[in-house]
Amino acid sequence: MKQTAFLKINPADSVVVCLRPMQKGETINIDGKTIEVKQDTPAGHKLLIKDAPKGTDIIKYGYPIGHTIEDLTEGQWVNENNIKTNLSGSLEYTYSPVDEKLSIENENLTFKGYMRKNGEVGIRNEIWIVPTVGCVNGIAEKLVEMLKAETRCEGIDAIHAWHHNYGCSQLSGDHENTRKVLRDIVLHPNAGAVLILSLGCENNQPDEFIKLLGDYDKDRIKLLVTQKVEGDELEEGMKILRNLYNVAKQDVRTEVPISHLRVGLKCGGSDGFSGITANPLVGEFSDWLVAQGGTSILTEVPEMFGAETILMNRCENSQLFEQTVTMINDFKEYFLSHGEPVGENPSPGNKAGGISTLEDKALGCTQKCGRAPVSGVLAYGDRLQVNGLNLLSAPGNDLVAATALASSGCQIVLFTTGRGTPFGTFVPTMKVSTNSLLFQNKPNWIDFNAGELLEGVEMKALLRKFIELIIKVASGDLVRNEINGYREISIFKNGVTL
Repeated sequence: MKQTAFLKINPADSVVVCLRPMQKGETINIDGKTIEVKQDTPAGHKLLIKDAPKGTDIIKYGYPIGHTIEDLTEGQWVNENNIKTNLSGSLEYTYSPVDEKLSIENENLTFKGYMRKNGEVGIRNEIWIVPTVGCVNGIAEKLVEMLKAETRCEGIDAIHAWHHNYGCSQLSGDHENTRKVLRDIVLHPNAGAVLILSLGCENNQPDEFIKLLGDYDKDRIKLLVTQKVEGDELEEGMKILRNLYNVAKQDVRTEVPISHLRVGLKCGGSDGFSGITANPLVGEFSDWLVAQGGTSILTEVPEMFGAETILMNRCENSQLFEQTVTMINDFKEYFLSHGEPVGENPSPGNKAGGISTLEDKALGCTQKCGRAPVSGVLAYGDRLQVNGLNLLSAPGNDLVAATALASSGCQIVLFTTGRGTPFGTFVPTMKVSTNSLLFQNKPNWIDFNAGELLEGVEMKALLRKFIELIIKVASGDLVRNEINGYREISIFKNGVTL
């Protein structure tokens, strides 16, 4: 991308994005005319290049991102104070399929993963303790400490307990969401062995939870009900964990096709460069991975609002289209049922970074899934069934969405950010910065810098570098959240707590 002071993303746009801070009185030459900058405008923010009377749609990425709430003239700074979202409630949609042919070579690459008994592949070989209820979180953590002290994690990648607050005092949908996500964690291929830790009296009854696992590997998944232990539950837990450890430490990495890779697509702390650098880069990788026979998953449904028709029309068939419509409108109804407006999304950090409306955010956000057709649509807590690009129902919240992506079967989450964040979910969570300043300021958080695209590096070259890093991570290299030990889960909650 050629270095310049501003970028017009689409020929139809009525704004340009400032690639550096613009000063009042500066001039830019665009579309054959000279425009004077009316106010100091920060980098990543929008500058109007044609007059827009009150009520006029502002166009960015070739689509409306909202309308003006006052008369604006060319050269003005366009932000959340002078434009407003066009979004409202549920809509009726028409399926107008787009069949874009992507000519991407299958390179027949491999990575070194752990082949599991059921045919799935893990990129980590860890021992996990999964509480069925939050009441035993403390016991789970104590067991982790004891096993680490005894084994020093020799022969395995890590030992973790996945704390949560649920498993009891929940009803209907919330109860099932908890059960499904915990099931997904237990069955995840990044775990070489799992101890399911139960209290015994919780709503998430251990015997019923075990049934939810289906035909699972009984050598690697064990259950301990602490209320049934006569004596020291820690001692009993260690007996089980020692056996699980001896099984898991025998596992070795083998070369497996890249088609076994399942990658979650997530953004958080977005800024005005997200839709220009990091998200398009991840979108290029998503298309490449799908062409190799692999899988990528896009979630954050509220951050699809305003760009949802682009995704709907990429659905491979009308059934997937209808599932996507239901996913979108159900989430809108969820907002409205709580008395919340559909378009109230961009955070203070988003706005400070140059994102003014939910449409502005969505049109940048959805670029993470490239241009491949949509092959599957998943409900919250569902596990992957088909390869290719999938859409997953989950909110935009970073912790909840990343957990949902990992729960669906992703071995890694690619997380783009313009503001920075340290967190990670229960699988490697690779941070991709939208700008070089963030990469330089937070090297302990960020794994890859997409900001190089603003400095003259070509997309093709940066994509190759990105692919190489992801293959290294899939083969065992740690990302920053793993090195820092920042790992947690968060389960979606909608209803009452008893």
